[in-house]
Amino acid sequence: MYSVPTPAPAAERSRWLAELSEALGEAQRLIARLELTGEQHPLAREAHLRIEAARYEVQSLTLSRSPQPASQSGPEWMQSLPWAQQEAG
Repeated sequence: MYSVPTPAPAAERSRWLAELSEALGEAQRLIARLELTGEQHPLAREAHLRIEAARYEVQSLTLSRSPQPASQSGPEWMQSLPWAQQEAG
C-alpha cells in the first residue's frame, strides 16, 4: 500500500511562504548591517547570495500554481507512480 501526502491548503501554503520570505528578508538585512572585515566578509557575501537564491525559490513557489515542487512534476516522478510501475513490469 502506498501513502500519498496530502497537499497543504492553498491559504496555509501561501501564509507559510510569506512568513518564509519575510524571515529570509530579515536575515539579509541583518547581514547587511553587520560590519564584517577580513575573512568574515566573503563568508557574509556567500550567506547573502544563498539567502537571495532561497528568496527567488520562495518567489517561484509563490507564483507557482502547483503545490508540488517543479522537480516532482517531470517524467521521472510520473514513472514512480504505482500503476506506471505495474504497467512497465
